[in-house]
This record gives sequence, C-alpha cells and structure tokens, in this order.
Amino acid sequence: MPRRVVGIGVTTLVCLCATALAPASSLGSQLIGRDATNVRLQVDAKGHALVSFRSGGAARTVVAWGAVDARDPSRTQPQVAFFLTVGGTIGANTCGAYRGPPLAWKVAACTAADGTHWAVQAWQRTLPNYGAPATGETGAWELHLSHWSGLPSVLEISTDWSYRRFHHLYGRLTYRGTPVFGFRSTRYGVPLDAYGRNIYVDTFGSGYGAGWQRENSFLAHNPRGTFCYGFYPHGAKGTGQGARYRATVIGPGVTPDVMWQGAAPGSYDAARDAEANVAQRALFAGDRLCKIN
Repeated sequence: MPRRVVGIGVTTLVCLCATALAPASSLGSQLIGRDATNVRLQVDAKGHALVSFRSGGAARTVVAWGAVDARDPSRTQPQVAFFLTVGGTIGANTCGAYRGPPLAWKVAACTAADGTHWAVQAWQRTLPNYGAPATGETGAWELHLSHWSGLPSVLEISTDWSYRRFHHLYGRLTYRGTPVFGFRSTRYGVPLDAYGRNIYVDTFGSGYGAGWQRENSFLAHNPRGTFCYGFYPHGAKGTGQGARYRATVIGPGVTPDVMWQGAAPGSYDAARDAEANVAQRALFAGDRLCKIN
C-alpha cells in the first residue's frame, strides 16, 4: 500500500518499493523526511541521488532524479520536480566535495562531475505563528533535497518602520534576475500552485521568549516577487519585535532553500525612513498589496 508523505504544500503518494514515481507537484526543494539523523547524500554518474537517514527509529532511503534548477513562472508549463523512489539503490557515488555557494540549514552537500550541486537542508518550516509552542509535526525539522547549477535564488530584505513605531520588512525574491511568484493562492496567502512561495519569518529577542521564534509567513506577490510585513500587535501576545530577524524561503523548482538574516531597524529615524520610502516606491511600483507609510 502507498504511504502518505506530506510535501511542501502538497501531498505526494510514495510507494514503499523500488518502482519509479512521476514527478511530484512539489513547491521547491523536495521534502524527503522529518527529524532525520545520520543523513548521507550520494549521487551516481547517471544523476541519481540517494539520501539515507534515520527517522522514527528506522533506517530510510530515498532515491531522486530527473530535475535540476527551476522554470520561470508559467501558467502553462509545470514546474520542474524530482522523480522519487522510497528505497532502492544507485550506482557508485561520483559526487565530490561541495564547491557551490554558502547554504543556510545545510546538512549535506556535494558537487557532481557535471558541475551541478546537490544539497540536503533541514529547518522547521511549519512552526506555529507568533511564538506559539510547537506540537506534533509543527516542530519537525523537514529534510529538503535540491539540485541546481550556478547560483540559487536571491532573497533581498531591508528594514524600516510602519507608522513610525513598528518594525517593517520589505523586499523581493528573484531567481536569475526573474521574479519568483505564483498564480493562485488561498485568501490567507497559501500557494495553490508549484510556483508560489511563502517567506517564513523568525524573530530573536522578542517578547515571545528566548531564542528564535516564528513570527509569521507571507506570500511573494505576483508579478514582481515583492513583499512587505509589519510587526504589529497580536492581542495579548503583543508584537514580535525583536533584536534580529531572519527569513527562509523554499527555492523555486528544485533549487536550494535560502535564508536572510539581519538586525532590527532600531529606534525610529525619520531620515532613514524617508530614504526607505523612496526605495519602496520604486520596488513596489504596481504592487497594490504593499502600502508605503
């Protein structure tokens, strides 16, 4: 019987055998496990990757192949995705030392003979918003696999203030100079296609508690890949304003997940805020979801 494996915003049926599956409707670097230890990545000369790890008290393996990089947003063409097999074997490992760009959340990575890079990353994508405690799978460390050439996507974020007192993030997500965005989402900003991307924001040193805490997630906007977010009060929880912020996003296609981290803007500065407003007018031209104040 097939086993349900919850993917990044989708559910993929994975058979517990060595038969091949069609590409999943993945939203990016593909989810292949949770709370994994003893992770090992191997890639053979045919471009088949074998990820072995322990999870849930058992040894597990996943074989992936058939995808690299990402396709620009398209209403007619599907996004690239791996073929996946749970179990199975590959040929001899030919993937050497990793020579790619620095990666956030890296667990394992290597560079193949053709110059392309493979990586396994792990991070807590599904943490509850506003510093709420994680329960069950909401605190799981998801294991994501990627395969790409050249540079990954670029997550640009700047900080300023909303209404002169709330910290504010704004920026854009691009891949090879092209905006990353989707065409369909729920009213709450959850992507409904394989192109949309949520940016997951964490806060450090806030009233939510010690260490890093999840603030919220939001959608990169169609068609410019832009976004904005203010740290406003949330009832009795107050605001998530902290000393530092970080944001993680799943790369488009099967490219790696990327992360930005930076200091909070500090006390309100009218001159800096005016400069930021000028930059936002250019960045948000045509974006009706981000208002400058």
